[in-house]
Amino acid sequence: MIQLHSSSKILIAVDPVDFRRGIDGLCGFCRNELEHNPSSGTIYVFTNRSRTQARMLVYDGSGYWLMTKRLSKGRFSKWPKSSNPIGECQAKELIIFLWGENPDHTSDPRGWSRIG
Repeated sequence: MIQLHSSSKILIAVDPVDFRRGIDGLCGFCRNELEHNPSSGTIYVFTNRSRTQARMLVYDGSGYWLMTKRLSKGRFSKWPKSSNPIGECQAKELIIFLWGENPDHTSDPRGWSRIG
């Protein structure tokens, strides 16, 4: 089971990732491109090129979880931009961000500009 709480370590891959990669491909991306250990318990968040999907990869101690959110309409338009390939965010920011552009559930997520 995945638990998201205020002390969760969450890292956002700034550049889009090829979503044809599965768990092994994203683990390799974390190790080789981001220079992070994917089995550390950190939650890694990725987006596809068109910004219509987000994926989260996390190791829970006994195996990997790979979760996907595909928007039914619209895009993740507020994805962070940075010269660094990866940045941190807090659980609250991630929850707000993953609701998409639905004005009934979100406000402008704060803190995305600080990534990097």
